[in-house]
Amino acid sequence: MTTLLSNLQSGVLTLRLNRPERANAFNFEMTTALQSALADAEKDSQVRCVVITGNGKIFSAGQDITEMKKYGGEISYREHLEKTYNPLILQIRNMGKPVVAAVNGACAGAAFGITLACDLRIAHTSAYFVVGFSGIALAPDSGVSLLLPKLIGLGRAQEYFYTNTPITAQLAFEWGIVNKLGGFNYQRVIDQMVGELARGPREAFAMGKKAFNAAILPNLAESLKQEGILQDQLGRSADHQEAVRAFFEKRRPKYD
Repeated sequence: MTTLLSNLQSGVLTLRLNRPERANAFNFEMTTALQSALADAEKDSQVRCVVITGNGKIFSAGQDITEMKKYGGEISYREHLEKTYNPLILQIRNMGKPVVAAVNGACAGAAFGITLACDLRIAHTSAYFVVGFSGIALAPDSGVSLLLPKLIGLGRAQEYFYTNTPITAQLAFEWGIVNKLGGFNYQRVIDQMVGELARGPREAFAMGKKAFNAAILPNLAESLKQEGILQDQLGRSADHQEAVRAFFEKRRPKYD
């Protein structure tokens, strides 16, 4: 089964994360498929706007922990990030065409970082966001350490990192994480926004995004690099190993 579904209609390319049996969690195949699809979309003159969403009722649970566990602690989290989420986050931010996250359900961890990297976010009223990383004794990655405080402030970002409390769609809208909310009219809200983007001035959109990046996110690449260094340290820690065991045993971790 393909891990990423794509559909191009009226200048809008919809990319649908497609691992519903794993809560659309990212494995290496799906991450690289998304990277490839975005690279092709950048070069395709027919594509004027990109939508990233999830198949089914979940956006994405983030990184598939099962994939990481199979390496038996041998994997370098820094090297993993350098091949997967770091280039993906930079790719989204550097893409000259608008990228919209249509958050149809739960969105956690690395998937939260991907949505934050998108230019605009539309959420179903039933959707929610979870920072997620502290739940397995890791620091944020996928740009969350920079992008989330930029949107909601440092105090709120640290609170929701520490507690892993879900951020409801309504709260996300009030705080500016989400641009538009939709319930029964969710698809119509998406269609209206991306339709307007697809009809907009392509070059001005690209240069405007470049200006925003330079003004607001000039240190994004450095932040991603720092996240990788911290993940590499924590990925080998006793706390992380205990948190992963607890995750699979469906219990609360016991930290020393």
